[in-house]
Order: sequence, then structure tokens, then C-alpha cells
Amino acid sequence: MNNKINIFDTTLRDGEQVPGCKLNTKEKVRIAILLESLGVDVIEAGFPISSPGDFNSVVAISKAIKTTSICALTRAIKGDIDCAAKALTYAKRKRIHTGIGASDIHIKHKFNSTREKVLEQGIAAVKYAKKHVEDVEFYAEDAGRADNIFLAQLVGAAIAAGATVVNIPDTTGYCLPSEYAEKIKFLIDNVKNIDKAIISAHCHNDLGLATANSISGVLSGARQIECTINGIGERAGNTSLEEVVMILKSHKELNFFTSINTQKIYETSQVVSDLIGISVQPNKAIVGANAFAHSSGIHQDGMIKNRSTYEIINPTDVGVMNSSIVLTARSGRAALRFRLEQINRIFNREEINSIYPLFLKMADEKKEVNDTDLIILADKVSSSIQINKL
Repeated sequence: MNNKINIFDTTLRDGEQVPGCKLNTKEKVRIAILLESLGVDVIEAGFPISSPGDFNSVVAISKAIKTTSICALTRAIKGDIDCAAKALTYAKRKRIHTGIGASDIHIKHKFNSTREKVLEQGIAAVKYAKKHVEDVEFYAEDAGRADNIFLAQLVGAAIAAGATVVNIPDTTGYCLPSEYAEKIKFLIDNVKNIDKAIISAHCHNDLGLATANSISGVLSGARQIECTINGIGERAGNTSLEEVVMILKSHKELNFFTSINTQKIYETSQVVSDLIGISVQPNKAIVGANAFAHSSGIHQDGMIKNRSTYEIINPTDVGVMNSSIVLTARSGRAALRFRLEQINRIFNREEINSIYPLFLKMADEKKEVNDTDLIILADKVSSSIQINKL
């Protein structure tokens, strides 16, 4: 089985649906160019039928991107598909992403329909999209809560109709990792033509399980992950690109790989954060301000001795310059000496012991001691030492 995991980035479609975010066409093109440089396999550029602005953005992105596949979302409606195909006219590699609800909850309450009618509509949408483009992805919305037997029937029919990728979304973020893994395995075991398409994991983070579910999907046979930069998206967000990519890279024993240039992750994260106007939470994995920061004295001592004691990722691998030893009242003498040496203030062990109580007092007052504080403290102590030597 192929061990390449395709990265389908939906920052510009599903990610942009985060409340308060609205990117203009110029900003979307800038992000798309960054995503291509990052190495994503597919950029979902938008939902063209939803607005003239979205349509124009898909057109502009299609013109700007040279090698990455450009994808446009549609409902299982001919007008949507026609609009998407037109928006993708200039794309070098184009994909239409069409589909319909798969769970009984969606079928009854969203579509006021039946399984039979949904199946028929899904097949018709794939066949119609196939007339426009060769690469058609089918999404079975709310697959996470769908009956597996009906889901298998729907997926098999979509593949027979021409789908090259089948997207199994945990739309509400409901599944446990074991449940999502079992769902993917059920499809592999029960859809006879499943080998004719790539299975895609599209997981939401309502219960904080999007990344875990996506990786579980891969372990069960999915070969595409749909994700966003910084995990942005509706409600609690989507699967985080940086998290799944670095999990696959860190766990070499899994023998999976992606095309992502991980050294560009942090830069891309920062640009997306700036443009959408939503800060990355400090404790966010991989790209948060504290991801490579250490303030505990025990951790700092271990880090100074050997980085691998408390870091499983080298910060430079994701484009972060270095780890940081943050001086607080929890820091020990080793961290204090380390940071003093970084600003060219050298003290012996005995002198550090005399400085340390003064440092703790300062740390209690300021919460965090920066380089300017250290210089003031070091120069004050140095003067005292010189006087005592007279």
C-alpha cells in the first residue's frame, strides 16, 4: 500500500469559515502561493457558487498556482458544479469536490429526503462533475455519524460513478479515534471498488480529537488528510496541518511521508494568523509561542544538558530559530547561568549562588525576567563583587 499521505489544505475554504475571518482575493492568493511553496498536494480554494468574491478568488488562485491541484467545493447540484468548473478554467490541475449528507440526521433534517434519493443525487453529481474534470472528489457529509452499511453503499456508488477520491468527514467531530479507524477499515473491507479511489480523512475538532482521528484514519488506510493551517475552521476548527505532518514525520516507524517542506510551517502559520486576524494560542502544538519554550527549572536543566530530554522536535525543522529558556521564579541556577552566559556575563558557581536569591526576588516581582533585567542584575552584582575585592 502507498505510504505517501496527500495533504489537502482547506484553509481557504473550510478554514475561512471561522467566525470573524474574511480574506479578500489578494490575501487568498498570497496564502495559496505560500501553501504551494509549503508543498501541499491540493489547495481547496473556495466554494465558487457561494458568492462572487469566492468565485473570483478561485479564478485568481487558479491563475497564480503553477503545480498544486486546485479544488473547488460544490453541493450535489448541477449549477454548483457548472460554477466550480468555470472558476477552475485556468487551473493547471483541477478538482471538483462534490457530495451530499450521509447520516440519517442530515438526510432527514437537512435534506428532508431518503437514503435512496440521496444515493441517486450523489451518483448524479459525481457523473456530472466527471464531464467537467477528470479528478472528482466525493464527500459523504457527516460520515462520522452515518450508518456504515449505507455509507459503504454510497461510497461504492460514488467510485463507480467516477470519483477518484472519497472524503469521509467527521463533520461534527463526534467520533472517537477507534470509531473513526473502524469506519475507514469497514469501507476498505466492504467496498469492492475501494482500491479505485483514495480515501480522505476530514475531521473536525469539536471534542479535541481531529488530529487523533485523522492519524487513526491513516493507520486504517486513508491516504489523504484534509486540514488547515493552525487548525482554523468552523466552531472548534479543523485538523491542524502542522500537527498531522509532524506526527507522521516524528514517528518514522509508521513509514509514512508527506510532500511538506516542514521548515516553512512556522512562516506559513504566522502569515495566516496575521491575515485572518486571529492569534495562535500560546500553547498550540508546533507553532504556538510556547511550543519550544521551557520555564520549569527541571526541564531547563535537562534541555541545557541535552535538547532531546524535553523536545521531540527540533524547532528548526518547523522553521523556528531555536528553543527558549524562559526565566521565571521556577527556574533553577543552571538556567540562570545559561542565560547570563548568552549575554556574555560569566560568573562562577559561588557567584551564581549569591546572585540566585536576588534573581528569585526579581522573578517574583516581574513574573518573567528578560535580558534587560539580567543585564541590570548582573552589572549590579559585578559591581558589588569588585567592591568586595578591594
